[in-house]
Amino acid sequence: MVKKRNVFDIDFDLDAEEATGVSAEVEQAAPETKSINVQGHPLQNTQPVRRGPMASAISETADANSERVRAEAKIRIENDNLAYEHVRLKKLGLITDLLPTDEIKVTKLIRDRADGLDTDLQELKASILAIGLSNPIRVEQTDDGYELIQGFRRLMAFREIAAETNDARYTQIPASLVPRGEPIEDLYRKMVDENLVRKDISFGEMAQLALSYAADTGVDVSDAVSELYASARKQKRTYIRQFARVLSSAEGSMKHVDAIPRALGLDLYKQLDQDAERAGVLVAMLRANEVKSAEDELKVFREFLASGRVEGTSKTARRSTAKTSLRLARPEGEAKVTAVDGRIELRLNRDFSGLTKAQLQRGVEAFLDTLPK
Repeated sequence: MVKKRNVFDIDFDLDAEEATGVSAEVEQAAPETKSINVQGHPLQNTQPVRRGPMASAISETADANSERVRAEAKIRIENDNLAYEHVRLKKLGLITDLLPTDEIKVTKLIRDRADGLDTDLQELKASILAIGLSNPIRVEQTDDGYELIQGFRRLMAFREIAAETNDARYTQIPASLVPRGEPIEDLYRKMVDENLVRKDISFGEMAQLALSYAADTGVDVSDAVSELYASARKQKRTYIRQFARVLSSAEGSMKHVDAIPRALGLDLYKQLDQDAERAGVLVAMLRANEVKSAEDELKVFREFLASGRVEGTSKTARRSTAKTSLRLARPEGEAKVTAVDGRIELRLNRDFSGLTKAQLQRGVEAFLDTLPK
């Protein structure tokens, strides 16, 4: 006889773990899968990726190196941009620094202002003491310091203030740095362009600068005036050339060229132009007289002019008073010619002072060769 077993039908709700047959812990520890983007691949989106500690370290190192390379490249680009900007600003003279005044030399360019001649320096010093220096000087760096390009009066003012007050603040001056090796012609032009705006600069000073420029560059004095004072009016350039002729005739005997009035300088030029031999008389008078001031020198000039007028009057009285005049139509306009005993005068709307000596000589010789002997 078989003993029957009692069977109880008990329904249990299976939880997620039993239903899937995978525990939660196992599910969390499931390996990372790598996506395979190959159509029809049997392991697409199911291939496990197992990365060991070494692979992870190598990957992290590579990422760090890539980031460092990108950062260094960015820094190099920024440094290059800064370097280009520095060069650009330096060319424009916008790089400014405080420089010791005793390290700045004034020997490269012949200044249009000699030390001690500027009567307005006291006014400039008072302005600097009151409100400071609003416009830096310009210098070129050298192997042993700096060379002044622009700002002679400002530099002299700082030096005098430092000496008078013993204030260390004025032993340094704000200065803009210009590129090294700039052509001397450009340096002269910059100095001239700055000084042309000053109303007190005299024709004698401008003529002296033109003579210095001609000596430094080897050009003719007339060409030097044309190059340096290209922005000046034609009449002004003519006056500068005439003053330069007077200074050249004096052979360095003039000590106060800044004090010569325009009218007096032009009278000196006319007399020297009419009689070149009188240049020796002018030099002799300047050397014979003890010139201690500008007034003493002006007195010598007036005496020289007066003696020339007396001589000219006596010579004119002995000459014929006959005069021949004519007018010629030229492309430049009407030319007026006047001929008297010992002199021919040509008037034409043209700046003949712009010609070189060689050009003028050829023209005059051609003219004289056509005249009857």
